[in-house]
Amino acid sequence: MKILFMLDKRVNRGSIQAVANYVRAGEELGYVVALHGRPDPAFPAMRFSTEIGAFDYVVLIFESGLDWLSALRLPRLLAGIARERRLILDADGMYDAVVCVDGYDRNHVDEAARRRWVAHFQAISDRVAQPTFACRELGADPLPFYGYDARAHRDRCTPKRWDVLHVGHNWWRWREVSGVLLPALEQARTRIGGVCFLGSWWQAPPAGASELGLEAAFEVDPDMFRRLGIEVRPPVPYTEVIPAMSRSRVNIMTQRPLFRALRLITSKYFEIFSADTIPLVALDRDHAESVYGLAGRELTLGDPDGVAEKIVDALARPRYYRDLVEEVRRHLVEHHSYRRRLEELTALLSSGVAVGADRRSALVATTRQGGRSA
Repeated sequence: MKILFMLDKRVNRGSIQAVANYVRAGEELGYVVALHGRPDPAFPAMRFSTEIGAFDYVVLIFESGLDWLSALRLPRLLAGIARERRLILDADGMYDAVVCVDGYDRNHVDEAARRRWVAHFQAISDRVAQPTFACRELGADPLPFYGYDARAHRDRCTPKRWDVLHVGHNWWRWREVSGVLLPALEQARTRIGGVCFLGSWWQAPPAGASELGLEAAFEVDPDMFRRLGIEVRPPVPYTEVIPAMSRSRVNIMTQRPLFRALRLITSKYFEIFSADTIPLVALDRDHAESVYGLAGRELTLGDPDGVAEKIVDALARPRYYRDLVEEVRRHLVEHHSYRRRLEELTALLSSGVAVGADRRSALVATTRQGGRSA
């Protein structure tokens, strides 16, 4: 089988790490897997191709942006492969009806914006998947998509620069970070050494955020970081994420509220367990167990009031927590390897199941009626 991925490729964010792992898993299983485009030294060991017609299937990954694949280029690019051989991966829950979490994080500004996304998807394919174990939207298939690469595992010999590290961009993160994580770090500051936030927009929002109505998405207070003596560093390329995580004794994984509400998984769920570190994840215990197995419950940050003590405990009892991490890694190898993810993807592609006319009509009707909110 030959599979071509298409996405807005960015070296330091998005799903590029996952695609690189699919390329490697394809080599192991005898498949040809590539990324659309021309060879680029910024993406080492990636197989590229522009020959869409030479592939059996195309998987188009849509994240927060829609217009990276313009309507003018779309018909020409996809003309070489039949509609039923195209699959959309909706990585950000944009196929769902309008969802707003606690009046804060949302997938769409309004129903008109949602209709634009759905119309764009429908112009490409009848098949939409989401990175989750159970979709909640009509016509979407669950496809966990992101997985664990055991070969990326770092040995326990990485020199440590920090006690606590947070790797991720400031995109709908400030409410949880400022309301839970920073107060916890402040509470335990005298018992914690170096702390670093690595990613974009922790020092200031990007230019144009206010003009786009995205002030809330990039909200930040640099003074809080300075007051707490927290180092802020820019993002690293995807090839350096795991080595960077490995330079800290503890890594904190947060997730934007919308993704937590929709139970969407990301690359970070698994990258953090490849690093030479103790991961602590901001997930509820049941969700953590569903991904990581029983040991995952003990690697959550827990209730907000107990986050400070959880971090301190992880630093004080590294052997206990590393045993938990090893148990999670064994679970990930068995259940979430990229070989398994590629098998799941090929099974979905080969099934030939698309949204039937009745389901498609129901989806269009739901969209026209204004959808639903949560």
